[in-house]
Amino acid sequence: MHKHSLQELSTLLQSKQISATELAQHYLNRISASTLNAFTHVDTQLTLAQAALADQRLAKGDASNLTGIPIAHKDIFVTRDWRSTAGSKMLANYISPFDATVVEHFKQAGMVTLGKLNCDEFAMGSANENSYFGAVKNPWDISAVPGGSSGGSAAAVAARLAPAATGTDTGGSIRQPAAFCGVTGIKPTYGSVSRFGMIAFASSLDQAGPIAQTAEDCSWLLNAMTGFDEKDSTSVARAKEDFSRDLHLELKGLRIGVPREFFDAGLAPDVEQAVRAALTEYEKLGAILVDISLPKTELSIPVYYVIAPAEASSNLSRFDGVRYGHRAADYKDLNDMYQKTRAEGFGDEVKRRILTGAYVLSHGYYDAYYLQAQKIRRLIAQDFQAAFEQCDVIMGPVAPTVAWDLGAKSDDPVANYLADIFTLSTSLAGLPGMSIPCGFGQGEKNSKRPVGLQIIGNYFAEAKLLNVAHQYQQHTDWHLKSPI
Repeated sequence: MHKHSLQELSTLLQSKQISATELAQHYLNRISASTLNAFTHVDTQLTLAQAALADQRLAKGDASNLTGIPIAHKDIFVTRDWRSTAGSKMLANYISPFDATVVEHFKQAGMVTLGKLNCDEFAMGSANENSYFGAVKNPWDISAVPGGSSGGSAAAVAARLAPAATGTDTGGSIRQPAAFCGVTGIKPTYGSVSRFGMIAFASSLDQAGPIAQTAEDCSWLLNAMTGFDEKDSTSVARAKEDFSRDLHLELKGLRIGVPREFFDAGLAPDVEQAVRAALTEYEKLGAILVDISLPKTELSIPVYYVIAPAEASSNLSRFDGVRYGHRAADYKDLNDMYQKTRAEGFGDEVKRRILTGAYVLSHGYYDAYYLQAQKIRRLIAQDFQAAFEQCDVIMGPVAPTVAWDLGAKSDDPVANYLADIFTLSTSLAGLPGMSIPCGFGQGEKNSKRPVGLQIIGNYFAEAKLLNVAHQYQQHTDWHLKSPI
């Protein structure tokens, strides 16, 4: 059962060939036997109770196409019954009194929650090694990282511990782990999915999206996730749309922009070979490759690592030991409690970004760093708009290399930051982007590690991206490859 797509699972459930309870128990058994450390909290009783409700809906004929299908949520979304930790000691035992809007949408659709998924602390990281609950392992090679910060989500889907998962993407945290784990993930246009109940890292960048086996699966999940939410001030008021509507359109005449900056000397040969082969496949499907330039690509790293830490330093100021979360046990006065609580509760990477953010926002440095970064951010967005006058979508690698070994970059934060070079600019511009499997590269000891193809579209072009991805997946089988 665990190798079926969402459409196949839906058919089995609707035809009563399996029950939601049987399906949920099957995945719970797989999770229990897993050693990947992908989950932070599983509660069998809660999951089976939701499955029983889904079976009731299926029996009454009051079911959506997602009713009874299991899903797991990145532990950055608050949930009413499961712990909501953001991968941090600061929130290690926190249980929210309400569900995030994204979680609520899936509950309304009748999906069954399997549990919460491990992630880099407060979504800060590119390897899922910054979690208080330990690193997640890549199911293709357990000596490798799964990517981050949605590493638990990507690893769970790749290892068939869940048929679908939620993730969040601030600078590439859906696309990069999807690439490293050989699954499909999409970051929609900023504002199209509610951020209410999503524990904030960088508010002008954070965006929720789905991770699943296929582009078609992601279209089903996006249909449930998106929609205006008055509780989120950044939510965009748009009519609901069917993201699966264009899946079967032919690609003849599609103009694919290939940025020369994505294929420079820093790109590993094995990754380039897989991406070039995917582009050739698109040419066979009738697409036209167009040489384009995104000249400010290399500036996206310094811009992002000014803006994101600045916003993080503000968002994380609420974790002070007063209202909720961790509080130091021994302190002399209020100020001492603040200092000890935050010193004990936050990990090294979170502290590093808070300090960086406080610095760039401080008097005398705001204009020199933060204001300049915002100006360049606007220029990056303009570069994309100029490119879209020449092409319909943009394609290239997700990351410069395949997944690296666990611990290989843990002492070098800059090396981690550089790994985001091809994803950051899309996030800074607020554009939709996705990753689909397109081959394999070489890991340590000749291990096989997945390569992801990145597809970037203009604002609210998710249906087009999913069509482009789906057509590729109809003519290749990389998305069907499994580490199990």
